[in-house]
Amino acid sequence: MKNHKNIIAALILILAIAGCKKYEQFPVDKVGIDKIFDSRDSAGVNAQHYLYGIYSILKNGHNRVGGDYLDAASDDAISSASGPTNASTVLATASYNSYTIPNDENLWGTYYGGIRQANEFVNNIGVVPVLAKYNGFSQKFVWKSEARFLRAMFYFELVKRYGGVPLMGNKVYTITDDIALPRNSFDDCIKYIVSECDAIKDSLLVYPLALPAAKEADSHRPTKGSALALKAKVLLYAASPLFNGGNIDAANPLTGYTSFDANRWAAAAVACKAVMDLNAYSLLANYKDVFTTQYNSEILFFRQGGNGNGVETTNGPVGFSGATGKGQTSPTQQLVDAFPMANGLAITDPTSGYDVNNPYNNRDPRLTYNVIYNGAAWLNTSIQTFEGGQSKPNTTLQQTKTGYYLRKFMGNFESTNAYSSHSTDWVILRYADIVLGYAEALNESAGATPEVYTAVKSIRQRAGIAAGAGSQYGLKVGMTKDEMRAIIQNERRAEFAFEESRYWDIRRWKIAELVMNQPRTGVSIVKVGSSLNYNPINVLTTKFDSPKMYLYPIPYDEVQKNPNMKQNPGW
Repeated sequence: MKNHKNIIAALILILAIAGCKKYEQFPVDKVGIDKIFDSRDSAGVNAQHYLYGIYSILKNGHNRVGGDYLDAASDDAISSASGPTNASTVLATASYNSYTIPNDENLWGTYYGGIRQANEFVNNIGVVPVLAKYNGFSQKFVWKSEARFLRAMFYFELVKRYGGVPLMGNKVYTITDDIALPRNSFDDCIKYIVSECDAIKDSLLVYPLALPAAKEADSHRPTKGSALALKAKVLLYAASPLFNGGNIDAANPLTGYTSFDANRWAAAAVACKAVMDLNAYSLLANYKDVFTTQYNSEILFFRQGGNGNGVETTNGPVGFSGATGKGQTSPTQQLVDAFPMANGLAITDPTSGYDVNNPYNNRDPRLTYNVIYNGAAWLNTSIQTFEGGQSKPNTTLQQTKTGYYLRKFMGNFESTNAYSSHSTDWVILRYADIVLGYAEALNESAGATPEVYTAVKSIRQRAGIAAGAGSQYGLKVGMTKDEMRAIIQNERRAEFAFEESRYWDIRRWKIAELVMNQPRTGVSIVKVGSSLNYNPINVLTTKFDSPKMYLYPIPYDEVQKNPNMKQNPGW
C-alpha cells in the first residue's frame, strides 16, 4: 500500500479535529483531488473526510439566524435583541430585498457549494479501491449514495426558498465553462429530488443500526428511512397550496405548478405511509427527550451538534447567578394560545376549562416542554416573569419581551442549580413529522378518514393529552376536511415549535399574509399583593408583502451576472 507521507502534513489538522467531530470542512483548496480520491487508498480515509465536509454544510438550527431561531421570524416568537436590524426581525418585518436579505437565509451560494462538492464526490469516488462492504454494497457505493442524499437535501432547501432552481446533474463546472444556466421548472426540481431518493434508498444504511457500537459512529448518516422521509416531505410541500393551485404567478412554471392536481396530495400520503410501513421508527414516549436523547427511535436524520449548554446560556431566563441566560428567544402569546388544554380542547372552547386567571393550568404538556412561563419550575425555583420579577427585572439587561422564554431543546434543569452539558444535535427529520404529514396529505386527498384520526390521536397521546370519552383525545367525531385541516395545522404548530417548521408551514399553506400582517403579542403580568393580572401587549409589528414574499428573491448578484436567470415575481 502506498506510503502517504506526502499528504500527512496536509491532513494532520483535519484528522486532529475530526477525531471528535465528524462535520469538519475538508480543505479542498490545499489538497489535490488526486490525493482525496486516491487509487491506492484502500480504506478511503481521505475520501471519507471529504464526505464529512459535505455533511458540514448542513445547518444547525440552534440560534442560527443572526443569533435567533428562524421561528423568531414567524408568528411564534420574536427576538429579544434590541433594534430592528437583527436578521430575524428583518425577515419578520419585510425589511429586505434581493440585495439585503440576511446572510443566514441567503443560502443560494452555500447550498450550491454543497451541490458542487457532492458532485465532486459522486464523480470521483469510483477510483478509490475501498474493500469494505455493507449490506451487499461496496462501502464506497454507500458513501456515494450518502453524497446524493445530501445533494437532494440541498436542492430541497433551495426549492422551498426560491421555487425552481438550476439543476446541475453530476456536472462540476470549471472556470472555462458556460455557467449562465436558466432555472429549471419547479416540477423538474421536485421530480429530480424524488428520483434521487428512490435511486439511493436501498443502498443506504438500514435503521436500526446492527451493532450498538455503530450508533455513535454512524448515527448521523442517512438511512433508507431518511431517504423515504425526505421524499415524503418534498412531496408534501409540492402538494401544498403555495405550489399546487396557489402559484403566486399562475402561469409561471418556475414558481410552482400551473394547475391544481389533487393526486399530489395522494402521492404525499403514500410516501409518508412508506416510512411508517418500515416499522423501524416510533414516537418516543417522552416528547422533550426527543431533542436531548441521542440515537432515539424518532430521529430519522440529524445534524451533529456536540454536547454543551449553549441553548440554555443563549435562551434561558435571566436572573440566575449560578446559571447564566440571556433570554434571546421570546415566544409569542399567539404560540402559547395555540396549545390546547390537557383534555385536547382549544382554550377558546367554552367547555375546555380554561381559566384566564390561571392561564397555564391544565394545559397540553407540550406547552411546558416548549415555553417557560410565569410560575414554571426552573433551576430550583418558580419562574417570575411578572413586571419587576426575578426574570423580568425591567432593567437594561436583555430579557423576555413577551413574558415568555424558550424551553425546548434544553436539558432537565427544573430542579438543578446549574446547567450541565447535554446533546445539542439538530433534528432535521423526525417521525412525528411523517405521521402528521400523512394525516395532512390523507385528509386533503380523502377527507377526515379513520386513518387520519388515528395519526392525529397518536401524536396527542404521546404529548400527554387525556384520552377522554371514547378515546378521542379532544377531537370532535365526524369532522369535515376543513375542520380536520385546522386541527392538523394547529397540531403542527404545537408539536414542531422552534424546529424551523412554522416559518415554512405558513408559506406552503399560503396563510402567511393573514398571520404576519398583525402585531405579535405577549403578556404583561402585574402582581398586586398575591394576585396576578394578565394584560395582553403588542410587542412587534410584523409585515408580509403578498404575494412576492412567499418566495425569496434570487440573489441580486446571481441575476446580474447571469442573463438567463429569471428573478422571482415582485422582486
